[in-house]
Amino acid sequence: MEIIDYVLFGAYMLVVLGVGLYFYNKNETADDYYVGGRSISSTHVGLSVVATDVGGGFSIGLGGVGYIMGLSGSWLLFTGLVGAWLAAVFVIPHVKGMDMQHGMLTYPDFLRRRFGARVALLAALISGIGYMGFTGAQALAGATLASETIFTKPLLGLAPLQFSLYVIGLFTVAYTVIGGLKAVIHTDSIQWGVLLFGLIFLGIPFAIMKIGGWSSLVAALPAEFWSLGNVQPHGWTTFANWMITIIPIWLIGMTLYQRIYACRDVREAKRAWYIAGLFEYPVMAFAGVFLGMCSRVLYPALDSPELGLPRLIAEALPVGVTGIVIAAYFSAIMSTADSCLMAASGNFVNDIIQRYFMKQASHQTIVRVSQVATLVIGVGAIVIAGQFDAVLEGMLYAYGFMVGGLFIPTLGAFFWKQASRWGAFLGMLAGGLVTISLYIMDKQEQLTGPLQWFGDTKLDLSIFGILASAIFFVAFSFIMPDPRDGAAVREEQAEPQEVMA
Repeated sequence: MEIIDYVLFGAYMLVVLGVGLYFYNKNETADDYYVGGRSISSTHVGLSVVATDVGGGFSIGLGGVGYIMGLSGSWLLFTGLVGAWLAAVFVIPHVKGMDMQHGMLTYPDFLRRRFGARVALLAALISGIGYMGFTGAQALAGATLASETIFTKPLLGLAPLQFSLYVIGLFTVAYTVIGGLKAVIHTDSIQWGVLLFGLIFLGIPFAIMKIGGWSSLVAALPAEFWSLGNVQPHGWTTFANWMITIIPIWLIGMTLYQRIYACRDVREAKRAWYIAGLFEYPVMAFAGVFLGMCSRVLYPALDSPELGLPRLIAEALPVGVTGIVIAAYFSAIMSTADSCLMAASGNFVNDIIQRYFMKQASHQTIVRVSQVATLVIGVGAIVIAGQFDAVLEGMLYAYGFMVGGLFIPTLGAFFWKQASRWGAFLGMLAGGLVTISLYIMDKQEQLTGPLQWFGDTKLDLSIFGILASAIFFVAFSFIMPDPRDGAAVREEQAEPQEVMA
Protein backbone atom coordinates (compact mmCIF):
# COMPACT_ATOMS: atom_id res chain seq x y z
CA MET A 1 0.00 0.00 0.00
CA GLU A 2 1.07 3.55 -0.75
CA ILE A 3 0.54 6.62 1.42
CA ILE A 4 -2.63 7.63 -0.45
CA ASP A 5 -4.14 4.21 0.30
CA TYR A 6 -3.45 4.62 4.01
CA VAL A 7 -4.97 8.12 3.91
CA LEU A 8 -8.16 6.92 2.21
CA PHE A 9 -8.49 3.98 4.56
CA GLY A 10 -7.87 6.13 7.65
CA ALA A 11 -10.37 8.75 6.50
CA TYR A 12 -13.04 6.09 6.08
CA MET A 13 -12.42 4.71 9.56
CA LEU A 14 -12.76 8.19 11.06
CA VAL A 15 -16.11 8.65 9.29
CA VAL A 16 -17.41 5.40 10.79
CA LEU A 17 -16.26 6.41 14.25
CA GLY A 18 -17.92 9.80 13.72
CA VAL A 19 -21.27 8.11 13.07
CA GLY A 20 -20.95 6.28 16.38
CA LEU A 21 -20.18 9.55 18.18
CA TYR A 22 -23.16 11.25 16.49
CA PHE A 23 -25.58 8.71 17.93
CA TYR A 24 -23.90 8.59 21.34
CA ASN A 25 -26.21 11.13 22.99
CA LYS A 26 -29.29 9.96 21.07
CA ASN A 27 -29.53 6.68 22.98
CA GLU A 28 -31.80 7.58 25.89
CA THR A 29 -33.43 4.19 26.48
CA ALA A 30 -32.78 0.50 25.91
CA ASP A 31 -35.21 0.72 22.96
CA ASP A 32 -32.91 3.31 21.36
CA TYR A 33 -29.73 1.36 22.06
CA TYR A 34 -30.90 -2.13 21.05
CA VAL A 35 -33.74 -1.69 18.50
CA GLY A 36 -33.19 1.82 17.13
CA GLY A 37 -36.36 3.31 18.56
CA ARG A 38 -38.52 0.98 16.36
CA SER A 39 -38.70 3.59 13.59
CA ILE A 40 -36.06 2.69 10.96
CA SER A 41 -37.04 2.41 7.28
CA SER A 42 -37.16 -0.88 5.40
CA THR A 43 -34.36 0.18 3.04
CA HIS A 44 -31.94 0.90 5.87
CA VAL A 45 -32.95 -2.28 7.69
CA GLY A 46 -32.73 -4.43 4.54
CA LEU A 47 -29.24 -3.21 3.72
CA SER A 48 -28.26 -3.69 7.35
CA VAL A 49 -29.58 -7.27 7.32
CA VAL A 50 -27.55 -8.26 4.25
CA ALA A 51 -24.49 -6.37 5.46
CA THR A 52 -24.74 -8.16 8.79
CA ASP A 53 -25.30 -11.61 7.32
CA VAL A 54 -22.70 -11.43 4.55
CA GLY A 55 -20.16 -9.31 6.37
CA GLY A 56 -16.45 -9.84 6.53
CA GLY A 57 -16.54 -13.52 7.41
CA PHE A 58 -18.59 -14.49 4.38
CA SER A 59 -16.72 -11.96 2.22
CA ILE A 60 -13.33 -13.50 3.06
CA GLY A 61 -14.91 -16.97 3.19
CA LEU A 62 -16.52 -16.49 -0.25
CA GLY A 63 -13.14 -15.60 -1.66
CA GLY A 64 -11.81 -18.81 -0.13
CA VAL A 65 -14.50 -21.08 -1.62
CA GLY A 66 -14.15 -19.29 -4.98
CA TYR A 67 -10.42 -20.05 -4.83
CA ILE A 68 -11.16 -23.74 -4.17
CA MET A 69 -14.17 -24.52 -6.36
CA GLY A 70 -15.05 -21.52 -8.57
CA LEU A 71 -18.58 -20.32 -9.28
CA SER A 72 -20.19 -23.21 -7.39
CA GLY A 73 -18.99 -21.56 -4.17
CA SER A 74 -21.81 -19.05 -4.71
CA TRP A 75 -24.22 -21.65 -3.30
CA LEU A 76 -22.86 -20.67 0.12
CA LEU A 77 -24.90 -17.45 -0.09
CA PHE A 78 -27.90 -19.08 -1.76
CA THR A 79 -28.69 -20.06 1.80
CA GLY A 80 -29.14 -16.35 2.55
CA LEU A 81 -31.75 -15.88 -0.17
CA VAL A 82 -33.72 -18.92 0.99
CA GLY A 83 -33.43 -18.04 4.66
CA ALA A 84 -34.40 -14.39 4.22
CA TRP A 85 -37.47 -15.12 2.14
CA LEU A 86 -38.65 -17.97 4.36
CA ALA A 87 -38.33 -15.65 7.36
CA ALA A 88 -40.30 -12.94 5.55
CA VAL A 89 -43.19 -15.33 4.90
CA PHE A 90 -43.32 -17.41 8.10
CA VAL A 91 -41.45 -15.58 10.88
CA ILE A 92 -41.91 -11.85 10.51
CA PRO A 93 -45.75 -11.66 10.59
CA HIS A 94 -45.84 -13.56 13.87
CA VAL A 95 -42.82 -11.97 15.56
CA LYS A 96 -43.48 -8.37 14.52
CA GLY A 97 -47.13 -8.74 15.44
CA MET A 98 -46.15 -9.80 18.96
CA ASP A 99 -43.59 -7.00 19.15
CA MET A 100 -46.22 -4.37 18.29
CA GLN A 101 -48.29 -5.67 21.20
CA HIS A 102 -45.59 -6.29 23.83
CA GLY A 103 -42.57 -4.16 22.87
CA MET A 104 -39.89 -6.88 22.74
CA LEU A 105 -36.14 -6.24 22.60
CA THR A 106 -34.51 -9.64 22.05
CA TYR A 107 -35.02 -13.08 20.53
CA PRO A 108 -35.44 -14.68 24.00
CA ASP A 109 -38.27 -12.18 24.64
CA PHE A 110 -40.23 -14.05 21.96
CA LEU A 111 -39.52 -17.43 23.60
CA ARG A 112 -40.48 -16.00 26.99
CA ARG A 113 -43.99 -15.30 25.70
CA ARG A 114 -44.32 -18.92 24.56
CA PHE A 115 -42.30 -21.03 27.02
CA GLY A 116 -41.60 -18.88 30.09
CA ALA A 117 -38.56 -17.40 31.82
CA ARG A 118 -36.47 -20.58 32.25
CA VAL A 119 -36.37 -21.30 28.52
CA ALA A 120 -35.70 -17.64 27.71
CA LEU A 121 -32.74 -17.58 30.10
CA LEU A 122 -31.14 -20.66 28.52
CA ALA A 123 -31.77 -19.27 25.04
CA ALA A 124 -30.08 -16.01 26.06
CA LEU A 125 -26.99 -17.90 27.24
CA ILE A 126 -26.73 -19.98 24.05
CA SER A 127 -27.37 -16.99 21.81
CA GLY A 128 -25.04 -14.68 23.74
CA ILE A 129 -22.15 -17.16 23.74
CA GLY A 130 -22.74 -18.04 20.08
CA TYR A 131 -22.73 -14.41 18.99
CA MET A 132 -19.61 -13.73 21.02
CA GLY A 133 -17.92 -16.49 19.00
CA PHE A 134 -19.33 -15.08 15.77
CA THR A 135 -18.00 -11.63 16.65
CA GLY A 136 -14.61 -13.24 17.15
CA ALA A 137 -14.79 -14.79 13.67
CA GLN A 138 -15.44 -11.35 12.19
CA ALA A 139 -12.50 -9.89 14.11
CA LEU A 140 -10.36 -12.68 12.66
CA ALA A 141 -11.61 -11.79 9.17
CA GLY A 142 -10.51 -8.20 9.71
CA ALA A 143 -7.17 -9.30 11.08
CA THR A 144 -6.57 -11.64 8.13
CA LEU A 145 -7.19 -8.79 5.71
CA ALA A 146 -5.17 -6.24 7.69
CA SER A 147 -2.17 -8.54 8.14
CA GLU A 148 -1.95 -9.02 4.36
CA THR A 149 -2.51 -5.38 3.41
CA ILE A 150 -1.83 -2.86 6.21
CA PHE A 151 0.16 -4.33 9.11
CA THR A 152 2.39 -6.66 7.12
CA LYS A 153 5.38 -6.53 9.49
CA PRO A 154 5.70 -7.41 13.21
CA LEU A 155 4.82 -4.49 15.50
CA LEU A 156 5.25 -4.13 19.28
CA GLY A 157 6.66 -7.63 19.39
CA LEU A 158 3.48 -9.12 17.89
CA ALA A 159 3.07 -11.04 14.65
CA PRO A 160 1.12 -9.20 11.92
CA LEU A 161 -2.02 -11.32 12.36
CA GLN A 162 -2.04 -10.92 16.14
CA PHE A 163 -1.39 -7.17 16.05
CA SER A 164 -4.08 -6.73 13.38
CA LEU A 165 -6.57 -8.69 15.48
CA TYR A 166 -6.11 -6.38 18.46
CA VAL A 167 -6.24 -3.14 16.43
CA ILE A 168 -9.22 -4.00 14.22
CA GLY A 169 -11.13 -5.73 17.01
CA LEU A 170 -10.76 -2.90 19.49
CA PHE A 171 -11.69 -0.24 16.91
CA THR A 172 -14.90 -2.09 16.03
CA VAL A 173 -15.75 -2.63 19.68
CA ALA A 174 -15.19 1.05 20.51
CA TYR A 175 -17.45 2.37 17.75
CA THR A 176 -20.21 -0.14 18.60
CA VAL A 177 -20.08 0.62 22.32
CA ILE A 178 -20.54 4.30 21.61
CA GLY A 179 -23.34 4.29 19.05
CA GLY A 180 -25.70 1.37 19.68
CA LEU A 181 -28.04 -0.11 17.04
CA LYS A 182 -28.93 3.23 15.44
CA ALA A 183 -25.30 3.80 14.56
CA VAL A 184 -24.94 0.16 13.50
CA ILE A 185 -27.86 0.18 11.06
CA HIS A 186 -27.08 3.57 9.50
CA THR A 187 -23.40 2.76 9.04
CA ASP A 188 -24.36 -0.66 7.65
CA SER A 189 -26.16 1.08 4.77
CA ILE A 190 -23.07 3.17 4.03
CA GLN A 191 -20.76 0.19 4.43
CA TRP A 192 -22.77 -2.01 2.09
CA GLY A 193 -22.74 0.68 -0.58
CA VAL A 194 -18.98 1.05 -0.21
CA LEU A 195 -18.52 -2.72 -0.40
CA LEU A 196 -20.56 -3.20 -3.58
CA PHE A 197 -18.89 -0.24 -5.28
CA GLY A 198 -15.44 -1.43 -4.27
CA LEU A 199 -15.98 -5.02 -5.42
CA ILE A 200 -18.03 -4.63 -8.58
CA PHE A 201 -16.71 -1.39 -10.05
CA LEU A 202 -13.09 -1.49 -8.83
CA GLY A 203 -11.99 -4.90 -7.57
CA ILE A 204 -13.31 -7.08 -10.41
CA PRO A 205 -12.27 -4.88 -13.38
CA PHE A 206 -8.76 -4.25 -12.07
CA ALA A 207 -8.28 -7.92 -11.15
CA ILE A 208 -9.19 -8.98 -14.71
CA MET A 209 -6.79 -6.37 -16.10
CA LYS A 210 -4.01 -7.67 -13.85
CA ILE A 211 -4.57 -11.22 -15.12
CA GLY A 212 -4.38 -10.05 -18.72
CA GLY A 213 -8.01 -9.92 -19.74
CA TRP A 214 -11.06 -12.17 -19.74
CA SER A 215 -9.60 -14.74 -22.15
CA SER A 216 -6.53 -15.16 -19.96
CA LEU A 217 -8.73 -15.72 -16.90
CA VAL A 218 -10.82 -18.36 -18.68
CA ALA A 219 -7.75 -20.15 -19.99
CA ALA A 220 -6.00 -20.18 -16.61
CA LEU A 221 -8.84 -21.82 -14.63
CA PRO A 222 -10.01 -25.44 -14.85
CA ALA A 223 -13.26 -25.85 -16.80
CA GLU A 224 -15.12 -27.05 -13.72
CA PHE A 225 -14.54 -23.66 -12.06
CA TRP A 226 -17.18 -22.22 -14.40
CA SER A 227 -19.76 -24.84 -13.38
CA LEU A 228 -22.33 -24.49 -10.59
CA GLY A 229 -22.05 -28.21 -9.86
CA ASN A 230 -18.44 -28.29 -8.67
CA VAL A 231 -19.17 -28.08 -4.93
CA GLN A 232 -16.11 -29.22 -2.96
CA PRO A 233 -14.93 -31.21 -1.10
CA HIS A 234 -17.93 -33.54 -0.74
CA GLY A 235 -20.45 -32.43 -3.36
CA TRP A 236 -24.06 -32.55 -2.25
CA THR A 237 -23.05 -33.13 1.40
CA THR A 238 -21.14 -29.86 1.54
CA PHE A 239 -24.13 -28.05 0.04
CA ALA A 240 -26.48 -29.78 2.50
CA ASN A 241 -24.19 -28.83 5.40
CA TRP A 242 -24.36 -25.18 4.34
CA MET A 243 -28.15 -25.30 4.09
CA ILE A 244 -28.66 -27.09 7.41
CA THR A 245 -26.14 -24.96 9.31
CA ILE A 246 -26.96 -21.52 7.91
CA ILE A 247 -30.66 -21.33 6.94
CA PRO A 248 -31.96 -22.00 10.49
CA ILE A 249 -30.08 -18.93 11.74
CA TRP A 250 -32.75 -16.84 10.02
CA LEU A 251 -35.22 -18.29 12.50
CA ILE A 252 -33.12 -17.85 15.65
CA GLY A 253 -30.70 -15.00 14.90
CA MET A 254 -30.75 -12.33 17.59
CA THR A 255 -29.35 -9.79 15.09
CA LEU A 256 -32.36 -10.44 12.86
CA TYR A 257 -34.94 -10.20 15.64
CA GLN A 258 -33.46 -6.83 16.65
CA ARG A 259 -33.96 -5.60 13.09
CA ILE A 260 -37.52 -6.94 12.95
CA TYR A 261 -38.24 -4.93 16.09
CA ALA A 262 -36.48 -1.89 14.60
CA CYS A 263 -38.97 -1.77 11.67
CA ARG A 264 -42.16 0.28 11.91
CA ASP A 265 -44.57 -2.56 11.04
CA VAL A 266 -44.92 -6.00 9.45
CA ARG A 267 -45.02 -4.69 5.88
CA GLU A 268 -41.79 -2.71 6.30
CA ALA A 269 -40.04 -5.68 7.92
CA LYS A 270 -41.04 -8.10 5.13
CA ARG A 271 -39.88 -5.65 2.48
CA ALA A 272 -36.52 -5.32 4.23
CA TRP A 273 -36.02 -9.10 4.18
CA TYR A 274 -36.88 -9.39 0.48
CA ILE A 275 -34.30 -6.68 -0.27
CA ALA A 276 -31.70 -8.50 1.81
CA GLY A 277 -32.27 -11.84 0.06
CA LEU A 278 -31.70 -10.43 -3.43
CA PHE A 279 -28.52 -8.63 -2.44
CA GLU A 280 -27.16 -11.86 -0.93
CA TYR A 281 -27.88 -13.96 -4.00
CA PRO A 282 -26.97 -13.36 -6.75
CA VAL A 283 -25.25 -9.98 -6.21
CA MET A 284 -22.76 -10.63 -3.41
CA ALA A 285 -22.53 -14.39 -3.98
CA PHE A 286 -21.06 -14.14 -7.48
CA ALA A 287 -18.97 -11.02 -6.85
CA GLY A 288 -17.22 -12.67 -3.89
CA VAL A 289 -16.45 -16.02 -5.50
CA PHE A 290 -15.37 -14.39 -8.76
CA LEU A 291 -12.69 -12.39 -6.96
CA GLY A 292 -11.60 -15.63 -5.29
CA MET A 293 -11.25 -17.19 -8.74
CA CYS A 294 -9.10 -14.25 -9.86
CA SER A 295 -6.87 -14.69 -6.82
CA ARG A 296 -6.48 -18.40 -7.72
CA VAL A 297 -4.97 -17.39 -11.07
CA LEU A 298 -2.65 -14.79 -9.56
CA TYR A 299 -1.57 -16.81 -6.50
CA PRO A 300 -2.05 -20.52 -7.24
CA ALA A 301 0.04 -21.96 -4.37
CA LEU A 302 -1.16 -20.25 -1.17
CA ASP A 303 -1.16 -22.13 2.14
CA SER A 304 -4.69 -20.93 2.89
CA PRO A 305 -7.36 -20.20 0.23
CA GLU A 306 -8.71 -17.38 2.40
CA LEU A 307 -5.44 -15.45 1.91
CA GLY A 308 -6.01 -15.16 -1.84
CA LEU A 309 -8.47 -12.29 -1.74
CA PRO A 310 -6.49 -10.13 0.74
CA ARG A 311 -3.34 -10.76 -1.32
CA LEU A 312 -5.13 -9.71 -4.51
CA ILE A 313 -6.30 -6.49 -2.90
CA ALA A 314 -2.86 -5.68 -1.55
CA GLU A 315 -0.82 -6.45 -4.67
CA ALA A 316 -3.00 -6.45 -7.79
CA LEU A 317 -4.89 -3.16 -7.46
CA PRO A 318 -3.46 0.24 -8.41
CA VAL A 319 -2.57 3.02 -5.95
CA GLY A 320 -5.66 4.71 -4.55
CA VAL A 321 -7.98 1.87 -5.56
CA THR A 322 -6.34 -0.40 -2.97
CA GLY A 323 -7.32 1.90 -0.11
CA ILE A 324 -10.93 2.11 -1.30
CA VAL A 325 -11.33 -1.65 -1.76
CA ILE A 326 -9.71 -2.39 1.60
CA ALA A 327 -12.13 0.09 3.17
CA ALA A 328 -14.93 -1.78 1.38
CA TYR A 329 -13.94 -5.08 2.93
CA PHE A 330 -13.49 -3.56 6.35
CA SER A 331 -16.99 -2.15 5.88
CA ALA A 332 -18.31 -5.68 5.53
CA ILE A 333 -16.33 -6.92 8.49
CA MET A 334 -17.46 -4.14 10.81
CA SER A 335 -21.09 -4.35 9.68
CA THR A 336 -21.26 -7.95 10.90
CA ALA A 337 -19.01 -7.64 13.92
CA ASP A 338 -20.89 -4.68 15.37
CA SER A 339 -24.27 -6.36 14.85
CA CYS A 340 -23.17 -9.62 16.47
CA LEU A 341 -21.66 -7.68 19.33
CA MET A 342 -24.95 -5.82 19.84
CA ALA A 343 -26.81 -9.13 19.79
CA ALA A 344 -24.59 -10.71 22.45
CA SER A 345 -24.82 -7.56 24.57
CA GLY A 346 -28.61 -7.53 24.29
CA ASN A 347 -28.80 -11.15 25.42
CA PHE A 348 -26.60 -10.67 28.47
CA VAL A 349 -27.96 -7.26 29.53
CA ASN A 350 -31.67 -7.34 28.72
CA ASP A 351 -32.29 -11.05 29.20
CA ILE A 352 -30.05 -11.66 32.23
CA ILE A 353 -28.55 -8.63 34.01
CA GLN A 354 -31.52 -6.28 33.85
CA ARG A 355 -34.17 -8.94 34.29
CA TYR A 356 -32.59 -10.66 37.30
CA PHE A 357 -30.27 -8.11 38.93
CA MET A 358 -31.35 -4.57 37.94
CA LYS A 359 -35.13 -4.64 37.72
CA GLN A 360 -35.61 -1.06 38.92
CA ALA A 361 -32.66 0.58 37.16
CA SER A 362 -33.26 3.82 35.26
CA HIS A 363 -33.13 4.05 31.47
CA GLN A 364 -29.81 5.89 31.57
CA THR A 365 -28.27 3.33 33.92
CA ILE A 366 -29.29 0.48 31.61
CA VAL A 367 -27.75 2.26 28.62
CA ARG A 368 -24.46 2.71 30.50
CA VAL A 369 -24.49 -0.91 31.67
CA SER A 370 -25.15 -1.96 28.09
CA GLN A 371 -22.13 -0.03 26.89
CA VAL A 372 -19.88 -1.59 29.54
CA ALA A 373 -21.21 -5.07 28.74
CA THR A 374 -20.64 -4.49 25.02
CA LEU A 375 -17.02 -3.55 25.76
CA VAL A 376 -16.41 -6.63 27.93
CA ILE A 377 -18.07 -8.99 25.43
CA GLY A 378 -16.08 -7.44 22.58
CA VAL A 379 -12.79 -8.00 24.36
CA GLY A 380 -13.83 -11.60 25.05
CA ALA A 381 -14.65 -12.08 21.36
CA ILE A 382 -11.17 -10.92 20.40
CA VAL A 383 -9.69 -13.55 22.72
CA ILE A 384 -11.95 -16.23 21.19
CA ALA A 385 -10.84 -15.20 17.70
CA GLY A 386 -7.33 -16.41 18.42
CA GLN A 387 -8.62 -19.98 18.79
CA PHE A 388 -9.72 -20.41 15.16
CA ASP A 389 -7.50 -21.35 12.22
CA ALA A 390 -9.82 -19.97 9.53
CA VAL A 391 -12.57 -17.37 9.31
CA LEU A 392 -15.19 -19.66 7.80
CA GLU A 393 -14.44 -22.34 10.38
CA GLY A 394 -15.07 -19.91 13.24
CA MET A 395 -18.31 -18.68 11.69
CA LEU A 396 -19.71 -22.14 11.08
CA TYR A 397 -18.80 -23.26 14.63
CA ALA A 398 -20.70 -20.30 16.08
CA TYR A 399 -23.63 -20.91 13.73
CA GLY A 400 -23.66 -24.62 14.54
CA PHE A 401 -23.68 -24.10 18.31
CA MET A 402 -26.68 -21.76 18.14
CA VAL A 403 -28.57 -23.82 15.56
CA GLY A 404 -27.98 -27.10 17.42
CA GLY A 405 -29.47 -25.72 20.61
CA LEU A 406 -32.13 -23.26 19.45
CA PHE A 407 -33.54 -24.26 16.07
CA ILE A 408 -35.90 -27.12 16.98
CA PRO A 409 -37.50 -25.49 20.08
CA THR A 410 -37.98 -22.24 18.15
CA LEU A 411 -39.56 -24.13 15.27
CA GLY A 412 -41.87 -25.73 17.82
CA ALA A 413 -42.74 -22.33 19.29
CA PHE A 414 -44.02 -21.23 15.88
CA PHE A 415 -45.73 -24.35 14.60
CA TRP A 416 -46.43 -26.94 17.36
CA LYS A 417 -49.17 -26.21 19.90
CA GLN A 418 -48.26 -29.25 22.05
CA ALA A 419 -44.68 -28.04 22.60
CA SER A 420 -44.01 -27.67 26.34
CA ARG A 421 -41.63 -25.45 28.27
CA TRP A 422 -39.75 -28.47 29.71
CA GLY A 423 -39.47 -30.00 26.24
CA ALA A 424 -38.05 -26.71 24.94
CA PHE A 425 -35.63 -26.33 27.85
CA LEU A 426 -34.23 -29.86 27.66
CA GLY A 427 -34.17 -29.78 23.85
CA MET A 428 -32.05 -26.61 23.92
CA LEU A 429 -29.75 -28.02 26.57
CA ALA A 430 -29.23 -31.33 24.77
CA GLY A 431 -28.73 -29.78 21.35
CA GLY A 432 -26.28 -27.15 22.55
CA LEU A 433 -24.20 -29.56 24.66
CA VAL A 434 -24.03 -32.25 21.97
CA THR A 435 -23.00 -29.76 19.29
CA ILE A 436 -20.30 -28.00 21.28
CA SER A 437 -18.95 -31.31 22.64
CA LEU A 438 -18.61 -32.73 19.13
CA TYR A 439 -16.94 -29.56 17.89
CA ILE A 440 -14.40 -29.69 20.71
CA MET A 441 -13.68 -33.37 20.07
CA ASP A 442 -13.34 -32.70 16.34
CA LYS A 443 -10.99 -29.76 16.98
CA GLN A 444 -8.80 -32.05 19.11
CA GLU A 445 -8.94 -34.75 16.43
CA GLN A 446 -10.62 -37.18 18.79
CA LEU A 447 -13.68 -37.75 16.64
CA THR A 448 -13.76 -40.58 14.12
CA GLY A 449 -16.14 -43.23 12.92
CA PRO A 450 -19.80 -43.20 11.84
CA LEU A 451 -20.73 -40.22 14.03
CA GLN A 452 -18.58 -37.96 11.88
CA TRP A 453 -18.82 -39.64 8.51
CA PHE A 454 -21.65 -40.87 6.29
CA GLY A 455 -20.01 -43.20 3.82
CA ASP A 456 -17.14 -41.15 2.36
CA THR A 457 -18.73 -37.75 3.01
CA LYS A 458 -18.42 -35.59 6.10
CA LEU A 459 -21.60 -34.32 7.74
CA ASP A 460 -21.63 -31.09 9.71
CA LEU A 461 -21.63 -31.93 13.41
CA SER A 462 -24.48 -29.52 14.16
CA ILE A 463 -26.78 -32.05 12.47
CA PHE A 464 -26.27 -34.39 15.43
CA GLY A 465 -27.00 -31.52 17.82
CA ILE A 466 -30.23 -30.78 15.97
CA LEU A 467 -31.17 -34.47 16.12
CA ALA A 468 -30.49 -34.64 19.87
CA SER A 469 -32.48 -31.45 20.41
CA ALA A 470 -35.44 -32.84 18.43
CA ILE A 471 -35.47 -36.10 20.39
CA PHE A 472 -35.44 -34.40 23.79
CA PHE A 473 -37.85 -31.66 22.71
CA VAL A 474 -40.51 -34.00 21.36
CA ALA A 475 -40.11 -36.66 24.06
CA PHE A 476 -40.33 -34.30 27.04
CA SER A 477 -43.12 -32.26 25.48
CA PHE A 478 -45.19 -35.46 25.73
CA ILE A 479 -43.71 -36.65 29.05
CA MET A 480 -43.93 -33.23 30.78
CA PRO A 481 -46.70 -31.26 29.02
CA ASP A 482 -47.72 -27.76 30.04
CA PRO A 483 -50.93 -27.34 32.05
CA ARG A 484 -53.85 -26.87 29.70
CA ASP A 485 -54.70 -23.44 31.08
CA GLY A 486 -51.11 -22.20 30.62
CA ALA A 487 -51.00 -20.85 34.18
CA ALA A 488 -47.45 -22.03 34.86
CA VAL A 489 -46.07 -20.34 31.78
CA ARG A 490 -47.91 -17.11 32.57
CA GLU A 491 -46.47 -17.23 36.09
CA GLU A 492 -42.94 -17.64 34.71
CA GLN A 493 -43.52 -14.75 32.31
CA ALA A 494 -44.45 -12.52 35.17
CA GLU A 495 -41.35 -13.28 37.26
CA PRO A 496 -39.20 -11.30 37.32
CA GLN A 497 -41.13 -8.20 36.34
CA GLU A 498 -40.34 -6.62 32.98
CA VAL A 499 -40.12 -3.04 34.25
CA MET A 500 -37.69 -0.19 34.20
CA ALA A 501 -38.17 2.92 36.26
